[in-house]
Amino acid sequence: IQIGDTVEIGTLIGQVRHIGIRSSTIRSYTGAEVIVPNANLVSNEVINWTLSDRRRRLMISVGVAYGTDPERVLEILRTVAAGHEKVLNDPAPWPLFKGFGESSLDFELRFWVLQFDDGMQVESDVTVALNRALAEAHIEIPFPRRDLHFKSGLAPRTAVISEPTTEADGGTA
Repeated sequence: IQIGDTVEIGTLIGQVRHIGIRSSTIRSYTGAEVIVPNANLVSNEVINWTLSDRRRRLMISVGVAYGTDPERVLEILRTVAAGHEKVLNDPAPWPLFKGFGESSLDFELRFWVLQFDDGMQVESDVTVALNRALAEAHIEIPFPRRDLHFKSGLAPRTAVISEPTTEADGGTA
């Protein structure tokens, strides 16, 4: 771990700002400075997102309406990603048809950016551009739907209320 690395320790993700003899300081993406004992860095799992390379692979999942041509969607995904200036051409953006979802045909777009720090903004940019391109192509992004089926033809159940009986009817009052 070096100063400037982006690390993930448990639920903490941030940039290493200081490495001391007993502890290190990590600045989270929310701006908090967290002091982490170096023993935790040695004894627990630490993910270093930028140790040897600052490139980062991003993924965007999208579902489209059944009946949509999957090849057309794959081409739109590829074109939109390739059109962003910060998306790398090598490796090239990789659109995938993942399968048949409950309410949609499910796709995933994988692509790389050169700088880890650009990742969230590029992902947002590509997602907005993808939404626009699908709308312009008249491809619907469906919302989950549920069909409810009611059985009919059954007689409604009614409660039977019996009248109090008298001795003359053979009962007790």
